Amino acid sequence: MKVLQVELDHARSYPIYIGSGLLAQAELLTRHIHSKQVLIVTNETIAPLYLAKLQAGLSAYQVATVILPDGEQFKTLQYLDNIFDQLLANKFSRNATLIALGGGVIGDMGGFAAACYQRGIAFIQIPTTLLAQVDSSVGGKTGVNHALGKNMIGAFYQPQCVIADADVLDTLDDRQLSAGLAEVIKYGLIRDLEFLHWLEANMPLLLGRDKTALAYAIERSCANKAAVVGEDEFESGVRATLNLGHTFGHAIETGCGYGHYLHGEAVAIGTCFAADLSRRLGWLNDADVERIVAIFKAANLPVTPPAEMTTAQYVDLMAVDKKNIDGKIRVILLEAVGKASLPVNVDLAQLQATLNSYAG
Repeated sequence: MKVLQVELDHARSYPIYIGSGLLAQAELLTRHIHSKQVLIVTNETIAPLYLAKLQAGLSAYQVATVILPDGEQFKTLQYLDNIFDQLLANKFSRNATLIALGGGVIGDMGGFAAACYQRGIAFIQIPTTLLAQVDSSVGGKTGVNHALGKNMIGAFYQPQCVIADADVLDTLDDRQLSAGLAEVIKYGLIRDLEFLHWLEANMPLLLGRDKTALAYAIERSCANKAAVVGEDEFESGVRATLNLGHTFGHAIETGCGYGHYLHGEAVAIGTCFAADLSRRLGWLNDADVERIVAIFKAANLPVTPPAEMTTAQYVDLMAVDKKNIDGKIRVILLEAVGKASLPVNVDLAQLQATLNSYAG
C-alpha cells in the first residue's frame, strides 16, 4: 500500500491510501470514523458488488445506506434530497460520518451532502472508478449539476481520507477505464512531461489492466493532484490548470445531455479543442497537437466533437463556467506540452475559429 498526503493546514490534511485489497482492511476506514453513526452513499451498479464487503467492516456501527441510480443525469438537487432524507430519518447528528462508495457522481454528491448537513459532517471517499481514483475523489470539490451548467452548485469540502482500492477496477468496463485515462493523461499534459512519456510507452499495459502499470498511474496522478491542491486549495491560481479541456468538455456534457458522454470522454475532446486554440496562439505547433490527439486515440477515447453541436451553442454554454470573470470566457490552454497556462481570456474570433474547424 502507498500512502500520499494532501497537505492543507494541519487539522484538515488527509491521507490517500492506494493499493489492493483495501476494502477488506476495515481499520483503514474506522480510524477516520469518530462516532457510531455512518451513512453509506452508493449506487445501483456498485451496491451489489462492494456494499456488503464495506458493511462487513462496520458491524460495530449504526449504519444506514442510500442507493442512488447510476449516471450523471441523476447528479441533481432532486436526488441529493435522498441523502438528506436518510440522514434525518435516522436522526444522525453532527458527528456522523458519510462514506461515498462509487465513482465521481457519488463522490461529488456525497461530499456536497456532507458539506451541507448540519453545516458539515465528516465524509470519506472510496472511489470505484479510475477517474474518481485519480481525480475527483481528491481535492474536496463537491456538488451537483444544473440543467444550464455542470457542477455549478457545490462547495469545497475536504474528506477525512481517500481509499483507492485498485481491485475494484476489475469490474470496471472498458469504456469507463478509458474515461479515467483522460484525466491521467491530463496530468502529463499540464505539469508532468516525464509521466506523459511513460503513458505513451505504456498505454497498452494500462488498457490491458496490468496491475503494476495501473497502480503506478494512480499513484503518480494522485501525487500530482495532491501537490496542486496543497498549493491552491480553493482554485485561485494554479489549481485551475487541472481544468484543461474541461470548459469545452462541460459544454459537450451539458449540450448533449448529461450521461450521453462520460466525463472523461468529453474532457478528451475538450483537450483537443484546447490544443487547437493553443496552436492558434502560437504556443503549440502541428506536431504537438498531433501528439495530443494521438495519445487520446491510443487510450480509445473520442477526439471528434458531437456533430450536432454548433459553434453558437458552444459559446453560449461556455459562458456558464466557474473560471469566467465579468462575462469573459476563460479557458486553460497549453503553453507547451507538459506546461499549462493559467486561465486565459480568449479572443472570441480565435475561439470561434477553433470551434468552426470542428463544429457546425
